[in-house]
Amino acid sequence: MSVSEPESTYAWWRLAAAVLLSTLGGVGMWSVVVALPAVQAEFGVSRAGASFPYTLTMVGFALGGVLMGRLADRFGVFVPIVCGALALAAGYVAASYATSLSQFALACGLIGLLGSSATFGPLIADTSHWFTRRRGIAVAIAASGNYLAGAAWPPVVAHFIEIEGWRATHFGIGAFCLVAMLPLALALRRPVPAHASDSASSLQSHARADFTRPLGLSPAALQSLLVIAGVSCCVAMSMPQVHIVAYCGDLGYGAARGAQMLSLMLGFGIVSRLASGWISDRIGGLRTLLLGSMLQGVALLLYLPFDSLWTLYVVSALFGLFQGGIVPSYAIIVREYFAPQEAGARLGTVLMATLAGMALGGWLSGEIFDLTGSYRAAFFNGIGWNLLNVAIVWWLLRRPGSRLAHA
Repeated sequence: MSVSEPESTYAWWRLAAAVLLSTLGGVGMWSVVVALPAVQAEFGVSRAGASFPYTLTMVGFALGGVLMGRLADRFGVFVPIVCGALALAAGYVAASYATSLSQFALACGLIGLLGSSATFGPLIADTSHWFTRRRGIAVAIAASGNYLAGAAWPPVVAHFIEIEGWRATHFGIGAFCLVAMLPLALALRRPVPAHASDSASSLQSHARADFTRPLGLSPAALQSLLVIAGVSCCVAMSMPQVHIVAYCGDLGYGAARGAQMLSLMLGFGIVSRLASGWISDRIGGLRTLLLGSMLQGVALLLYLPFDSLWTLYVVSALFGLFQGGIVPSYAIIVREYFAPQEAGARLGTVLMATLAGMALGGWLSGEIFDLTGSYRAAFFNGIGWNLLNVAIVWWLLRRPGSRLAHA
């Protein structure tokens, strides 16, 4: 087997490099969550105001995913990865010198737009070119990188914020990303196999879905429903992920405990992502999405009656285990119901919607907290959005042709 062929040893080494890069670059999604209490205290702003940098990060991440994806399509994934490393360094150094919340938020926006976004969607798309028979599990592994970041970075960031302050910590993150990511990017210089797209098309030709009328809908209609579903599930998902550190501080457990819970949540999310890849190969993307969304709703409900320290650890672990496979399921759905040559653009749009949902949910939960004085109403808000996602996916599964695409 040629080293440039899918499933080759090089393909697996390339996947390992992609996971490491995603783990490093994914710091942009989680450091702002851990720094939220310290930033709020220094700038003297409300909880909703302190949540704004996270919102700007995720908006940048959403828009940057499309931009970096197009850059990867044109020049290969090496170019956006190098751009991402440089942007992460610049963004974190700028954040460390911010003198106002607006400056800090703009730096976070840069981190999301040109930094972390380069290490998510483009790497997932690149991985799909290097695997055929094991594409599902390979994509799931690649998608786990940002959750590995969520498991690894929060305790580290919380530790250094506690002993060095958030400014020195942000400067150090920028320098570390630059030094670590550029050498790893060299492993991705080789172009994708020339026949990768042909292999993908060949595999997809066996599916019996009608790409002109997927599920009896126009492609635009199905795309719109997936966008709404992506926003709604991630508004719900963002409540614990964005505010668990602040929530633990309000309960008197301290930010460090909240960072540990976030790490635990995302660590179990890795298990969920890998399991969902295995499950989706057997029951299809829509059913996997429905299963994950229903279980996510159950976990959100558990936050309402349980707020002791040890029960919050347990519920956070369950939340990660239940919801981790939701976002990768959209990639499988796109490949099942849309023409292969449209997959990149359509997946980028859906991923942008999920990130927009995280951004909206992070801000909205903070706003609800400011209005009510507690997170209880914010949890109910997340449950409501989660029910909307379940309703959309359930309706799609009732459509004719939902079984044929995975046959």
